[in-house]
Amino acid sequence: MARELTKTARQELVQAVRARYGAGSREMKSRILEEFASVSGYHRKSAIRILNGAVYPEEDQRGHRRPRIYDEAARQALIVLWEASDRVCGRRLKALFPILVPALERNGHLMLDTVIRPKLLNMSAATIDRLLRDIRTVASSRRRRKPPTALRRSVPIRTFADWNDPVPGFMEIDLVSHSGEVAAGSFAHTLTLTDIASGWTECLPLLFRDSNLIVEAIDGLRRSLPFRLAGIDIDNGSEFLNDILLGYCGTEGIAFTRSRPYHKNDQAWVEQKNGSVVRRFVGYHRLEGSNAVEALARLYSATRLFVNFFQPSFKLKEKIRTGSRVLKRYHAPETPTSRLLASDAVAGEVKARLREITSKLDPLQLLDEIRRVQHHMCESRMARLRTRHFLSETISRGSWRVFPRRGASVRYDRHINLWRNRPGTGGRGAIRSLPGGVKRVNGWRSIPT
Repeated sequence: MARELTKTARQELVQAVRARYGAGSREMKSRILEEFASVSGYHRKSAIRILNGAVYPEEDQRGHRRPRIYDEAARQALIVLWEASDRVCGRRLKALFPILVPALERNGHLMLDTVIRPKLLNMSAATIDRLLRDIRTVASSRRRRKPPTALRRSVPIRTFADWNDPVPGFMEIDLVSHSGEVAAGSFAHTLTLTDIASGWTECLPLLFRDSNLIVEAIDGLRRSLPFRLAGIDIDNGSEFLNDILLGYCGTEGIAFTRSRPYHKNDQAWVEQKNGSVVRRFVGYHRLEGSNAVEALARLYSATRLFVNFFQPSFKLKEKIRTGSRVLKRYHAPETPTSRLLASDAVAGEVKARLREITSKLDPLQLLDEIRRVQHHMCESRMARLRTRHFLSETISRGSWRVFPRRGASVRYDRHINLWRNRPGTGGRGAIRSLPGGVKRVNGWRSIPT
């Protein structure tokens, strides 16, 4: 019944019952107290204190609030000081008041009233933060985290420690952008997939970032994998976390999980391959257009065999924490092919096919193909830079006739090296030529299952 009473009715009930309760006998007080507690909803002890007049109901305490000290004028003056300090926090702004206020007044930027000035100087750091709470919300330029959508909640999270030594077929995927120094316009991307059990790595070039292209690339890749694609683990990017890829995985029976937002270590395997494979063989410069994508496809057709058949890698065996020290032990280095051959989950026909391909591959021929494509990509980049340099020199001489339309602009890029070392210096990424007579192996670009 207490919920049916309004605040006004409850207050009137207290005023009507309090006089009868004070003048009644012990038995009458007990009956009045039970009836009052039942009707008002107060606890019995609270009802006794209210009827005795020791405390007032919460409705009667509205006029006993502490008066406000800082009015709107003090808040506006505080906002001016906060902006002049480049929006520092309350504790730093409090310490800056004795220096900032005289400096602004001395240069004619601020004139404080004799009433507002002592209020500002005596204001605490907590009060400063409280008065600036609303303006900070409006003026903040930080990108706030979006609340999880229904689609995101429907995809389970898998962390680094949740794999528990899976069978071959569960892969982490990630997208590497080739935007160079300016992430504007359209540029190429690389879709990287890494198997957790074996370390088998696939790289697929994409003309631009698009969910449909990613689904088509994954669907085409499944036919050349030496195992069945059982599951993929993605990050929280919109190119992966969407209805298109989720629906495709649900239709094909592929497990679909994601990492935690802002936790790159949940995808440690594919992040490591992004550096040791993609960035090592491709670099960090901008790639755009269909010609660049075709060159990447030719490069990855050779690197997939060179990395998966002739590049041993370490795999974590156990990690022991002793106090602040972390001891990591690894299995003996093996190539991804060796791990697949040793796995009981891989079919015998696939193992026989892997042994056959291994016997036909020539690592020097693969490396020679990689260097040829790298050299071609470097020459294409140098040609573009020379064209841009010619156009910039033409602009500096005042001739605008080379442009198809008025107002076109060209940015001159001074960084012309594709790798860390110049070609021919012998360092990492240097272009090295192999002796002639190396026979090429037919049919090594794909591995049919």
